[in-house]
Amino acid sequence: MKFFKVLFFLLCVTATLTVCAQSSEQLKRQRDKYNQELEALTREYNATLNNKKATIKQLNILKAQINLREKKITNINAEVRNLSSQIAENTNTVHSLQQQLDQLRKEYEAMVLFAYRNKSGYNKLMFIFAAKDFNQAYKRLKYLQEFASYRKRQAQYIEEKQKELHVYIVRLDRTKDEKNHLLLDQEKEKENLGKQRSDQQLVVKDLSKQEGQLKTAQKDIQRKIVATDRAIRAAISREIAEARRREEEAAKARAAAAAAAAKAANKEAPAPAAPVARKTTSEVLNSTPEAAALSSNFLGNRGRLPWPVTSGQIIQGFGTNTVEGIKVDNDGIDIRTSAGATVRAVFEGEVSSVSDILGSYLVIIRHGEYFTAYSNLKSTNVSKGQKVSTKQIIGSAATDAATGETLVSFKVYKGQTSVNPEIWLANR
Repeated sequence: MKFFKVLFFLLCVTATLTVCAQSSEQLKRQRDKYNQELEALTREYNATLNNKKATIKQLNILKAQINLREKKITNINAEVRNLSSQIAENTNTVHSLQQQLDQLRKEYEAMVLFAYRNKSGYNKLMFIFAAKDFNQAYKRLKYLQEFASYRKRQAQYIEEKQKELHVYIVRLDRTKDEKNHLLLDQEKEKENLGKQRSDQQLVVKDLSKQEGQLKTAQKDIQRKIVATDRAIRAAISREIAEARRREEEAAKARAAAAAAAAKAANKEAPAPAAPVARKTTSEVLNSTPEAAALSSNFLGNRGRLPWPVTSGQIIQGFGTNTVEGIKVDNDGIDIRTSAGATVRAVFEGEVSSVSDILGSYLVIIRHGEYFTAYSNLKSTNVSKGQKVSTKQIIGSAATDAATGETLVSFKVYKGQTSVNPEIWLANR
C-alpha cells in the first residue's frame, strides 16, 4: 500500500512539472517575441535620432517600446511565479525522496545486520533442519533465497533513488539560476522603462513647440478616419441592399413560376402568399448556400486568421483609446509595419469595394455575412467583384509623409456591426 502511495505522489509531481514546463515554454517564446520587437523598434528609433527635431514618429516608437517593455515585465513576473512554483515542487520532491532514501537505508542496514548474524552456512542449515516437516523446511529454504534476492533489489532501489535525488537537486539548482537571471533581466527592463519614459517627456516637450502643425496633422488624420468609416458602412449597406433586392426578385420569380405552372395545368392560381416578416441582415447575407458556407468557415477560423501584414505591432486597439489625453473610438486595430509592406487578405472572399479615401486606398472584402476592411494602402492590385484567396496580396501599406510612420488599419464586421479583430487573428 505504501508503495502505491509513493507512486501516486511521484505521478502527481511529474504531471504538475509537465504543465509548468509547457507554461514556461510558452512564456519563454512570448519573451523572445517581445525581445525581437523591441530590437526592431530600437533600430527604427535610432534611425530617427539623425533628425534634430523631435517627430511624432519618435514619440509613437517610444510609446510602442514602453508598452512592449511593460508587457515583457508582466511576462517575466509570470515566468518568475512559474519558476517559484517549480522550485517549491522540486524542493518538496527532494525532501520526499530524501525521507524515502533514509527509510530505505535503515531497512537495508537492518537486513545487513540480520544477514551478518546468520552469515555462516551452519546457521542456515540449522535453520532449515530445525523445521517440523519437509514442507516447512522447503518454505524456510525459499525464504532464505527470497531474502537474499530482496536484499539485492533493495540495494539497487537505493542506488536508483540516489540517482533520482541527484537529478532533482540538479534541476532545482538550475531552476534557481534561471529565476535569478530573470530577476536581473527584470531589473534591467525596469531601468530601460524609466529611461524611455524620461525620453518620452522630452520628446513631448519638444513636440509641444510644434503644436500648430501637430493639430493640423491630427485633424487630417481624424478627417481620414471619419471618411474611411463612412465609406465602409456605405459599402456594407450597399451589399445588404443588393442582397435583399436579389432575394426579393427571386421570391417574385418563384411566385410567377408557380402561377404560370397552375395556369398551364388549368388550375386556379395559388392564393397570394401572406406577407412574411422582413428578413434579418444575417439571413439576407446568408441567403445562398455559398454565402452561408463562407460565413460558417470564416466563423470557424476565429482566432486562427493570418495577420493582414507579415510583421508589425498593434499600436491602437479596438474600442476607446486615449491619444494625448483625447478619447478616440476605433472600430478596428491600427498596425505599425515596415515601409512598403505588402497587405494580404486574411480569408477567402470577394472584393466588395476598392476606393480612394483622401489619398490612400480602402479595400473591403466580403466573406458571407462577414466583412474585412483594409485601409491606408498606398496601392492595390485587386478590383471590385474579384475573388481572393487567404493570404493573397491585395496591396501595399502607405507611409505618412508627416509622421514617417507606416500604418495599416484593419477592421472586421459582422453585417454592419464592428467586432474586435484581435480575437479573430492568430497568436504570433
